[in-house]
Amino acid sequence: MDSSLYHCFLLFLFLYFLSKYFLQINRNLPPTPAISLPIIGHLYLFKKTLHRTLAKLSNQHGPILFIRFGSRPVILVSSPSAAEECFTKNDIIFANRPGLLAGKHLGYDYTTLVWASYGDHWRKLRRIASLEILSSHRLHMFYGIRAAEVRLLCQKLFLRSKDGEFQIVDMKSTFFELTLNVMMRMIAGKRYYGENITELEEARQFKEIVTETFELSGATNIVDFLPFLKWVGLNKVEKRLVTLQGKRDRFMQDLIEERRRRRSDSASKERSRTMIDVLLSMQEDEPEYYTDHIIRGMMQVMLSAGTDTSAGTMEWALSNLLNNPKTLVQAQTEIDINVGQSRLMEESDLAKLPYLHSIIKETLRMYPADPLLVPHESSGECTIGGFNVPRGTMLLVNNWAIQNDPNLWEEPSKFKPERFQEVERERDKYVSLPFGAGRRGCPGEGLAMRMVGSALGSLIQGFDWERIGEEMLDMGEGTGLTMPKAKPLLAMCRPRPAMVNLLSQHQE
Repeated sequence: MDSSLYHCFLLFLFLYFLSKYFLQINRNLPPTPAISLPIIGHLYLFKKTLHRTLAKLSNQHGPILFIRFGSRPVILVSSPSAAEECFTKNDIIFANRPGLLAGKHLGYDYTTLVWASYGDHWRKLRRIASLEILSSHRLHMFYGIRAAEVRLLCQKLFLRSKDGEFQIVDMKSTFFELTLNVMMRMIAGKRYYGENITELEEARQFKEIVTETFELSGATNIVDFLPFLKWVGLNKVEKRLVTLQGKRDRFMQDLIEERRRRRSDSASKERSRTMIDVLLSMQEDEPEYYTDHIIRGMMQVMLSAGTDTSAGTMEWALSNLLNNPKTLVQAQTEIDINVGQSRLMEESDLAKLPYLHSIIKETLRMYPADPLLVPHESSGECTIGGFNVPRGTMLLVNNWAIQNDPNLWEEPSKFKPERFQEVERERDKYVSLPFGAGRRGCPGEGLAMRMVGSALGSLIQGFDWERIGEEMLDMGEGTGLTMPKAKPLLAMCRPRPAMVNLLSQHQE
């Protein structure tokens, strides 16, 4: 390179970064880490896993950071006080979602509950979810489905180890299939995993769609941050999203049509058996709003948000218990005292099992299903911690960093359910946000806690559990939006001797 060109290049870089620095100061933006490169911004700093990388940046530069994901400005928040400011004083401003490609294609062009912008349409969807689909009354109505699937799981494990010997079980797939069966029976009255599946081709299609959905949902689409790549042929993920959504749409519409036919042929008492039935009833009263498009979107939100997250939490929880056998024994003792060994536990017993509840909350603290929460976007200018936040800035709350901060939690890397039995900890809301907060907090918290509590409690009550080998389980985190275990959980189980007769009575 000619020396004059070289010096011009250096001068350009110097002036570029100097202007960026003074612009940062003049606009009173939060601190920004290291050097923001042209075009890619801070993307060059990111490594797997993202929540840990961002936590390190916050430790170096402060709990409120301004960073750039390529062309997209981002505010990163990693303290309870800043999170509280986002979800209270600035809650409406941060009630929007960023326009990511997943929301465009899997979120029906940003019209589903998860992806819709804040406004009348979103408020109506939220009201449907909170009052019609996930209310205490509706969850109680669907209790029989959840109980039946947990019983079927216990039956499956019992039959595998009838001779009283420990058997190795793939718990990752076991939990995943449990939650998918529960959600699909609640949504459409169908189950696609396990024995005696009658509609084999339909089940095959469903499994294919689920596998691809979670694969693409967890993938980072670089075009979201470097949009120019869309025009140079480097947008393979978007093409797959379009194809996948076509499959999902057709599958869900077929389920709607089947429920519609059954409703026309059924007695009135059969007309509210599933979530689709509930939504079709609303469609009859207000057809111009409750279109099939709206129903399909709500179905897909329930399926995506209510399966992988709960299954992952159960897998992390059982892994923690296997690495802490004294805690497992204490949980079994609590169930034996408050439920007994003459019947299988039910969801109504959960209120009498505070230690089991603490185990779940401690698991959600250490391994939140949504470590960075679902991203928000500012609809206007605001301030956080005295810093200005421009309109159109994506907000990431590093929930994992807050919940594993040694300044907030004593020995945060240790599994200590007892910490959630402290009254003070229960009151301190913003140090633990596993379900988010504010207007866009997760409306499915009640369902998740019921599902995880009853399944985990039943497995603790009915079975003895051990690690496969002497070594502790690897608790490394994999990549993906819901922070899966890097190594899927394989565990050994057998019926507890005191529970064998009871478990044998529940076999079909």
